[in-house]
Parts: sequence; C-alpha cells; structure tokens
Amino acid sequence: MFRKMRRIKQEVTKEECEKILNEERRGVLSMFGEDGYPYGVPINFKYEDGKIYFHGAKQGHKIDALKANDHVCFTVYNKGYLEEGKRGLNVTSVIVFGTVRFVEDVDEAYKRCKSLGLKYFPDEPDYIEDDAQRLKKVVQILELNIDHMTGKLVNES
Repeated sequence: MFRKMRRIKQEVTKEECEKILNEERRGVLSMFGEDGYPYGVPINFKYEDGKIYFHGAKQGHKIDALKANDHVCFTVYNKGYLEEGKRGLNVTSVIVFGTVRFVEDVDEAYKRCKSLGLKYFPDEPDYIEDDAQRLKKVVQILELNIDHMTGKLVNES
C-alpha cells in the first residue's frame, strides 16, 4: 500500500525516526481539507507508546477535517548538522502516515494532556498538573495511530 523510499541509501532506521519524534518540538499535521484543498497545520506533539498525540480546541477547521476523513500525514524534521569541511546542512525528516482517533475518555485525555505539557515544560510539573486538570474536559486530545513511518537524511547542498 505504501511506496518504498526511492532513495533507499538516505533512509534512516525506525530507531532514528523515533529519536527525532521524541526530541523535536513541532511538526506539520496534514489532512484532507475543504473543497479538495489539503490542509496542513504546524502543531506540537508527543510521541508515546508508539503513537503520536496532539491537543487543541474541540472545534475548528482541523476537527472538521478529521471528522470528515481520519487519514493524515505528519511530518517532522530536525535542526540538522554541518559536517566540517563540507557544504550544506544535513537534515533528517520523518514522515508518518496513519489515522487519527479522538480521545473521548476524560481520564485518558488528562493523562495525555499532562504528558504533552511535561514535554514542553518539564521544570514546571505543578503548573502542568493544574493545567491538565483544568483542561481535561475542554481540550481535544488526538491520537495518531501509525500505519507507516519513514525517515530520510538529506544534505541541503
């Protein structure tokens, strides 16, 4: 169903993909939008238990798009690095295809909301605890179930 990577020599391992998903802070969630246009939104996320979690409002363009079609693509890339004596940044990207599930259980939403918050504010556990308790009933947690994931290292030169 999913294509094999054309430039197989640039493919990175699943472990390298997971490292990027664990370390990077933002990606782009792409879905089927309105009137045949694709819709991509920059978003923060948490990779946990082999799935990717997002949070946001319970209504809006993203929610409407996901209710109409739960198939998505999520893209993340790292900051890259320079090799001494060489030109161009070496950047690794990860592309994930999968389906999104709306997390409806309040206790699970609380757990995922808290986990997301601690990724971004690890030194503020009390603030995150209060925020997760306050938001668990009003925030929409989304769970991306991964069907296919690839990673690729490219040189920008």
